[in-house]
Amino acid sequence: MALFGDKMSLIDPADALPGRATPLPVAEWHAVFSDRRIVPPFPAGYATAVVGMGCFWGAERTFWRTDGVWTTAVGYAGGFTPNPTYEEVCTGRTGHAEAVLVVFDPAAISYQQVLKVFWENHDPTQGMRQGNDFGTQYRSAIYYADDQQKAEAEASRAAFQKALTAAGLGEITTEVAPLRDFYYAETYHQQYLSDAKNPNGYCGLDGTGVSCPIGLGVDAAE
Repeated sequence: MALFGDKMSLIDPADALPGRATPLPVAEWHAVFSDRRIVPPFPAGYATAVVGMGCFWGAERTFWRTDGVWTTAVGYAGGFTPNPTYEEVCTGRTGHAEAVLVVFDPAAISYQQVLKVFWENHDPTQGMRQGNDFGTQYRSAIYYADDQQKAEAEASRAAFQKALTAAGLGEITTEVAPLRDFYYAETYHQQYLSDAKNPNGYCGLDGTGVSCPIGLGVDAAE
């Protein structure tokens, strides 16, 4: 992934790279679930979530292994450059975070439970980094699709902050913002850590060891 550099602050939109009008080509089918698409259309009634947890390789693997998740894809969100390449995102001059698109069956897993997986599988207190990966592309982020997702994201953040504080850990730095665009990453990044692509691949994504109460019927106000 990208090396450390002067990329610890979000770029001003006026200074972002211009990008391109045409989306990057991407494979339509999942490398693990070969009968499931990673691009629309998705099954009727299914929902989507977009989150950033640092390195998107390990984050995507975490979600495709989660019961109730139908398909996953990696891409770029929260930035300003249209249809960026990975190399452009790595410069810090697009404003994007590495992100995962999670398509899930609400009858099998709720959005709150998706957020529980999100909070517990990375460290959301690190600012513009995750572990040894430095830069704005590695920031923790939740990009909500509507007001309901926004409310649930903010409630889960409050609940997890209580749990982190009780454990003696720091303040959450997670960006919670509306989803403007999700740009699919290049095909070689999709399901990068799957057995079909990199069975011995490594991604150092790790959580704090603190359990998030959201998704277990616990109100953030309790």
